[in-house]
Amino acid sequence: MTASLSSLLWAFWYILPAYVANGSPVLLGGGLPIDGGRNWRDGRRILGDGKTWRGFFGGLACGTLTGLVQYFLTPDFYGNLKTAALLAFLLALGALLGDLIGSFLKRRANLPRGAPAIGLDQLGFLIAALALAYPVKTLSSGQIIFLLVVSPFIHWGANYFAYRMGWKSVPW
Repeated sequence: MTASLSSLLWAFWYILPAYVANGSPVLLGGGLPIDGGRNWRDGRRILGDGKTWRGFFGGLACGTLTGLVQYFLTPDFYGNLKTAALLAFLLALGALLGDLIGSFLKRRANLPRGAPAIGLDQLGFLIAALALAYPVKTLSSGQIIFLLVVSPFIHWGANYFAYRMGWKSVPW
Protein backbone atom coordinates (compact mmCIF):
# COMPACT_ATOMS: atom_id res chain seq x y z
CA MET A 1 0.00 0.00 0.00
CA THR A 2 1.38 3.40 -0.89
CA ALA A 3 2.11 5.93 1.84
CA SER A 4 -0.51 8.36 0.54
CA LEU A 5 -3.27 5.74 0.42
CA SER A 6 -2.34 4.63 3.91
CA SER A 7 -2.52 8.26 5.08
CA LEU A 8 -6.04 8.63 3.64
CA LEU A 9 -7.22 5.41 5.27
CA TRP A 10 -5.85 6.63 8.63
CA ALA A 11 -7.76 9.88 8.14
CA PHE A 12 -10.95 7.88 7.72
CA TRP A 13 -10.06 5.79 10.80
CA TYR A 14 -9.42 8.97 12.79
CA ILE A 15 -12.81 10.56 11.96
CA LEU A 16 -14.89 7.38 12.38
CA PRO A 17 -16.12 8.30 15.91
CA ALA A 18 -17.53 11.55 14.48
CA TYR A 19 -19.26 9.72 11.63
CA VAL A 20 -20.79 7.21 14.05
CA ALA A 21 -21.88 9.93 16.47
CA ASN A 22 -23.46 11.91 13.64
CA GLY A 23 -25.41 8.93 12.32
CA SER A 24 -26.46 7.27 15.59
CA PRO A 25 -29.29 9.65 16.55
CA VAL A 26 -31.29 8.45 13.54
CA LEU A 27 -31.64 5.10 15.31
CA LEU A 28 -31.37 6.17 18.94
CA GLY A 29 -33.19 9.50 18.95
CA GLY A 30 -36.67 10.43 19.93
CA GLY A 31 -38.09 11.73 23.15
CA LEU A 32 -37.64 15.15 24.68
CA PRO A 33 -36.30 17.81 22.28
CA ILE A 34 -33.13 19.57 23.44
CA ASP A 35 -34.80 22.95 22.99
CA GLY A 36 -37.77 21.84 25.11
CA GLY A 37 -40.15 23.05 22.38
CA ARG A 38 -39.09 26.67 22.88
CA ASN A 39 -38.78 29.30 20.19
CA TRP A 40 -35.96 31.74 19.50
CA ARG A 41 -36.55 35.47 19.47
CA ASP A 42 -37.47 35.24 15.79
CA GLY A 43 -40.51 33.13 16.74
CA ARG A 44 -39.12 29.92 15.22
CA ARG A 45 -38.04 26.81 17.11
CA ILE A 46 -34.51 26.95 18.46
CA LEU A 47 -33.56 23.50 17.10
CA GLY A 48 -36.74 21.56 16.42
CA ASP A 49 -38.19 18.19 17.39
CA GLY A 50 -35.50 16.26 15.52
CA LYS A 51 -32.76 17.16 18.02
CA THR A 52 -33.39 15.19 21.20
CA TRP A 53 -31.48 14.50 24.40
CA ARG A 54 -31.67 10.76 23.77
CA GLY A 55 -30.22 11.18 20.28
CA PHE A 56 -27.50 13.51 21.54
CA PHE A 57 -26.33 11.30 24.41
CA GLY A 58 -26.80 8.14 22.34
CA GLY A 59 -24.63 9.60 19.59
CA LEU A 60 -22.03 10.72 22.12
CA ALA A 61 -21.91 7.24 23.65
CA CYS A 62 -21.75 5.45 20.30
CA GLY A 63 -19.03 7.74 18.95
CA THR A 64 -16.94 7.44 22.11
CA LEU A 65 -17.39 3.66 22.20
CA THR A 66 -16.30 3.49 18.56
CA GLY A 67 -13.05 5.23 19.45
CA LEU A 68 -12.43 2.87 22.36
CA VAL A 69 -12.95 -0.15 20.11
CA GLN A 70 -10.57 1.43 17.60
CA TYR A 71 -7.97 1.81 20.34
CA PHE A 72 -8.05 -1.90 21.12
CA LEU A 73 -7.76 -2.70 17.39
CA THR A 74 -4.95 -0.21 16.68
CA PRO A 75 -3.41 0.99 19.96
CA ASP A 76 -0.32 2.46 18.27
CA PHE A 77 -2.51 4.96 16.42
CA TYR A 78 -3.60 6.60 19.68
CA GLY A 79 -0.64 6.05 21.97
CA ASN A 80 -2.65 5.29 25.11
CA LEU A 81 -6.18 4.60 26.27
CA LYS A 82 -6.65 8.02 27.88
CA THR A 83 -5.79 9.80 24.61
CA ALA A 84 -8.03 7.46 22.63
CA ALA A 85 -10.99 8.03 24.98
CA LEU A 86 -10.53 11.81 24.98
CA LEU A 87 -10.10 12.00 21.21
CA ALA A 88 -13.16 9.82 20.56
CA PHE A 89 -15.25 11.84 23.01
CA LEU A 90 -14.19 15.16 21.44
CA LEU A 91 -14.77 13.93 17.89
CA ALA A 92 -18.24 12.66 18.84
CA LEU A 93 -19.10 15.80 20.81
CA GLY A 94 -17.86 18.03 18.00
CA ALA A 95 -19.93 16.15 15.42
CA LEU A 96 -23.07 16.49 17.52
CA LEU A 97 -22.49 20.16 18.34
CA GLY A 98 -21.80 20.88 14.67
CA ASP A 99 -25.09 19.22 13.78
CA LEU A 100 -26.92 21.27 16.44
CA ILE A 101 -25.41 24.49 15.08
CA GLY A 102 -26.56 23.44 11.62
CA SER A 103 -30.09 22.87 12.90
CA PHE A 104 -30.09 26.24 14.62
CA LEU A 105 -29.01 27.96 11.38
CA LYS A 106 -31.57 26.03 9.33
CA ARG A 107 -34.35 27.14 11.69
CA ARG A 108 -33.16 30.77 11.33
CA ALA A 109 -33.36 30.32 7.55
CA ASN A 110 -36.93 29.03 8.04
CA LEU A 111 -36.10 25.63 6.55
CA PRO A 112 -38.45 22.90 7.75
CA ARG A 113 -37.26 19.81 9.63
CA GLY A 114 -35.46 17.45 7.30
CA ALA A 115 -34.92 20.05 4.58
CA PRO A 116 -31.48 19.85 3.00
CA ALA A 117 -28.86 22.57 3.42
CA ILE A 118 -26.08 21.64 1.01
CA GLY A 119 -22.68 21.95 2.67
CA LEU A 120 -24.00 22.68 6.13
CA ASP A 121 -25.53 19.21 6.54
CA GLN A 122 -22.51 17.40 5.15
CA LEU A 123 -19.63 19.43 6.57
CA GLY A 124 -20.79 21.26 9.71
CA PHE A 125 -20.44 18.17 11.88
CA LEU A 126 -17.03 17.39 10.39
CA ILE A 127 -15.58 20.86 10.87
CA ALA A 128 -16.77 21.07 14.47
CA ALA A 129 -15.40 17.58 15.22
CA LEU A 130 -12.00 18.43 13.76
CA ALA A 131 -11.91 21.72 15.69
CA LEU A 132 -12.71 20.13 19.06
CA ALA A 133 -10.25 17.26 18.55
CA TYR A 134 -7.42 19.49 17.30
CA PRO A 135 -5.71 19.98 20.70
CA VAL A 136 -5.49 16.21 21.27
CA LYS A 137 -4.56 14.82 17.85
CA THR A 138 -4.83 16.37 14.45
CA LEU A 139 -4.47 15.38 10.84
CA SER A 140 -2.30 16.74 8.07
CA SER A 141 -3.85 19.35 5.79
CA GLY A 142 -3.98 16.76 3.00
CA GLN A 143 -5.94 14.38 5.21
CA ILE A 144 -8.34 17.17 6.20
CA ILE A 145 -8.91 18.10 2.56
CA PHE A 146 -9.55 14.44 1.79
CA LEU A 147 -12.21 14.29 4.53
CA LEU A 148 -13.80 17.55 3.33
CA VAL A 149 -14.09 16.05 -0.17
CA VAL A 150 -15.33 12.55 0.72
CA SER A 151 -17.57 13.34 3.70
CA PRO A 152 -20.44 14.80 1.64
CA PHE A 153 -20.58 11.61 -0.43
CA ILE A 154 -20.45 9.41 2.68
CA HIS A 155 -23.14 11.57 4.29
CA TRP A 156 -25.42 11.38 1.26
CA GLY A 157 -24.88 7.61 0.96
CA ALA A 158 -25.58 7.02 4.63
CA ASN A 159 -28.73 9.17 4.51
CA TYR A 160 -30.00 7.38 1.42
CA PHE A 161 -29.34 4.02 3.09
CA ALA A 162 -31.19 5.15 6.24
CA TYR A 163 -34.08 6.34 4.07
CA ARG A 164 -34.25 3.01 2.20
CA MET A 165 -34.20 1.16 5.55
CA GLY A 166 -37.12 3.28 6.76
CA TRP A 167 -35.10 4.99 9.46
CA LYS A 168 -35.43 8.45 7.89
CA SER A 169 -38.40 10.03 6.18
CA VAL A 170 -36.29 11.93 3.62
CA PRO A 171 -33.34 10.64 1.55
CA TRP A 172 -31.01 13.59 2.18
